[in-house]
Amino acid sequence: MYRHIMVPLDDSPLSVETVGKAVQFAHAMGARVTFFHAQADYGASSTGALERVMSPGAFNDHMAGEARAILAKAETVARAMGVPCDTDVAVSDRPHEAILHAAEVRGCDLIFIASHGRRGLKGLMLGSQTQKVLQHTTIPVLVSAVETNLPQGEVIEALAIMRDEHRSIAAVIHGLEYLVRQVRDQGAPPSFPLLRAMVRYLVDFPEALHHPKEDAYLFRRLRARTSEFNATLDELERQHVEGHAQVDELVRSLDAYEADPRGALDRFARAVSAYATSQLQHMTLEFKVVFPAARQHLTAQDWTEIGDAFAGNGDPRFSADNDEEFRQLFARIQNIARGGD
Repeated sequence: MYRHIMVPLDDSPLSVETVGKAVQFAHAMGARVTFFHAQADYGASSTGALERVMSPGAFNDHMAGEARAILAKAETVARAMGVPCDTDVAVSDRPHEAILHAAEVRGCDLIFIASHGRRGLKGLMLGSQTQKVLQHTTIPVLVSAVETNLPQGEVIEALAIMRDEHRSIAAVIHGLEYLVRQVRDQGAPPSFPLLRAMVRYLVDFPEALHHPKEDAYLFRRLRARTSEFNATLDELERQHVEGHAQVDELVRSLDAYEADPRGALDRFARAVSAYATSQLQHMTLEFKVVFPAARQHLTAQDWTEIGDAFAGNGDPRFSADNDEEFRQLFARIQNIARGGD
């Protein structure tokens, strides 16, 4: 019925939830998806104008990278489901007009949109923008959820954080694979500072924060509520141990590659491929089995505990409230992976 679906996104938890719903809907329809983000004109702000003068490189990364980060994480979901997708960004202080224009130009036959996003200057305010889209569109619109009507807010918030962490990790992994392909297939000179920063991210975030908290909170609480998924949880915990060893090999192989750029590339490429394959399979198993099981069996108190634990990670969404170094790294990764550098 529908062949090309426009999915507008901000960086709110509800928007994270919307990505999964939109991709599942597109998969069922046999449709392709365009993920779209409208961002305010950062360069017109006093902070942006100053950054443009003082640090043009950082300004360019900020302008393009954060939007691309949001869209790259959405792409990982579509890729996992085998749904063809594209992305689009527009600078606009009137998001509903940008959404409608992009949908029209791209020939979309449905707009799949959330009813509310994060309020305030940093969000798209999709509540009011959804109303404006509905008022002015000539294209069918499917409103995926009404935030105030969603049950179990703790569940939505905690799952949104964990899913967004998965998407951030996957986007960094895809960026790392892209850089390796550029070196191998196009003979591009390696950027060792960037490669080292990306590998350090994998050490500092998924290995030091995300995976230990899955073991200590999500898996532990699910085991306490049901034994039905113990075999799956055993396998996932084994994969966490294996992943830690794979990251150690990433570090060692990158050291060897930097010392011998000609002779050690193959070892580093193998380490990247092994880690990417195992981690994407790992996250898929969690998405398809553990998250639905947790949603079925965990209590509100469980979800509050899990949400509080993961909310303290400090980095997962690369948003304006999180660590600046990681935000700039992620922006640079996305710019390079899309030819913006």
